[in-house]
Amino acid sequence: MMSAWLLPEHIADVLPAQARRIEAMRRRLLDCAQGYGYELVMPPLLEHVESLLSGTGSDLDLQTFKLVDQMSGRQLGLRADTTPQAARIDAHLLNHDGVTRLCYCGPVLHTRAAGLRASREPLQFGAELFGHAGLEADLEVQELALDCLQLAGFDALVIDLADARVLRGVLAGAALDAARLTELAQALAQKDAATVAALSAGLAEPTRSALQALLRLYGGAEVLAAARKALPARPLIHDALDQLDWLARHLSAAYPSLSIGFDLSDMSGYAYYSGARFAIYGAESSDALARGGRYDEVGAVFGRNRPAVGFSLDLKALADAADTARGIAPPAAAIRAPWGEDAALRAAVRRLRERGETVLAVLPGHEVEARSILCDRELAAVDGQWVLRALPAPPETLS
Repeated sequence: MMSAWLLPEHIADVLPAQARRIEAMRRRLLDCAQGYGYELVMPPLLEHVESLLSGTGSDLDLQTFKLVDQMSGRQLGLRADTTPQAARIDAHLLNHDGVTRLCYCGPVLHTRAAGLRASREPLQFGAELFGHAGLEADLEVQELALDCLQLAGFDALVIDLADARVLRGVLAGAALDAARLTELAQALAQKDAATVAALSAGLAEPTRSALQALLRLYGGAEVLAAARKALPARPLIHDALDQLDWLARHLSAAYPSLSIGFDLSDMSGYAYYSGARFAIYGAESSDALARGGRYDEVGAVFGRNRPAVGFSLDLKALADAADTARGIAPPAAAIRAPWGEDAALRAAVRRLRERGETVLAVLPGHEVEARSILCDRELAAVDGQWVLRALPAPPETLS
């Protein structure tokens, strides 16, 4: 018989050691975003489904849990992404004429896990910049994402750049319905040449050749030069390639150790992105640590369709990847103190905690158990006063 206490698939508790690491990382990343001028917002987990799915395409719709509001009868959704909520806040609550910078960190819920080990309840950290259409905004968001990942402990990073306008330029004038276009974008992202060929069978020859060329256009800086030769000479494609080159040059100057690549067939989120997009990887990670890009259509449903660019990451997955990359850091050592009613003892414990120290009060009857907890100092009575003194290091265990 299945236990009533088992959690749903891809849903898990966060236990103390992991929670400590995630919380420390959350604080560092929010401080980093604040250093760029991003202001923290805390949107609700639940709201009307039409707001949550603004300009996001079918993928997010399928990932969103939906239910009926017992008070209004309207359909509600549990957010699967915080970006549409940030767009709503920008459009209707802040309503600034100029640039708005927002950041957030909170849980999102997915109907399906993104992978075998992925959680259906990611802890999403992200930043959004509204109101500036220039590449300066794209570069700022990419630099913020890189700085956040470096603060999380990743030194050797790889950024892959792409642009949704490349495919739009290739398909200019081609008659494709929405379902076929979605399948084609997915096949390109998966480098599935046979499916790309089948889906493009009825298109004009220059378009078919360009789609096959996209599958080969990934790698280093040489990709942009190859794309100019292999793809149609259309303004939309030309502008996208120029802007990718501009971003790559500025990133290379700011982060000399950063590896920069291009993947012009990676159309993940094609219906969502409107311009340059990026994914950042660790040197040893096959899954992206952070993803983002430009999505200027996200605020359309709110009647304020203005430029937008941002990124997000799963803080739980990031903490796990950081632990894998550099090993799990032990908790900070604490101070052991006896429990007692002595006023001087209790005052000493309060003073230490006010200084930011962790003080473990040993409850009566648990003295032996307390010795197994990592403490490097103790509060002890010496000549009628409570003093802090070092504890001897535990004996080394030889295997």
